[in-house]
Amino acid sequence: MSHDGTDEKLVRMANQIATFFLSQPEAVRAEGVATHINKFWEPRMRRRFFEMIDAGAEGFLPLVVNAVPQIRRPHAPAETGAGLPVEEASQPGKGVVAGQSLSEPSIPENPA
Repeated sequence: MSHDGTDEKLVRMANQIATFFLSQPEAVRAEGVATHINKFWEPRMRRRFFEMIDAGAEGFLPLVVNAVPQIRRPHAPAETGAGLPVEEASQPGKGVVAGQSLSEPSIPENPA
């Protein structure tokens, strides 16, 4: 499955959000970008966003990259145990979530 069109759209959308927040005070810019993405991007959009970021995708504005630690990383589809969707419903922009998934081992997705 090709992600090319979707990837370009995600980069463009993330950069548009960042461009808007560049007009805000510097202290709230990254948090503003992260809060917007957490609030309005569905988990599969954020999942693809993180796949791109993790792969070193280019094209994102520096402010988007600076916001990454504050953006909630969705759980992989294979990790749908009891209680996991609660993280998706938590209040956007609240709590420390940065790096949360980085300490977990990478689990390959089940094709089933």
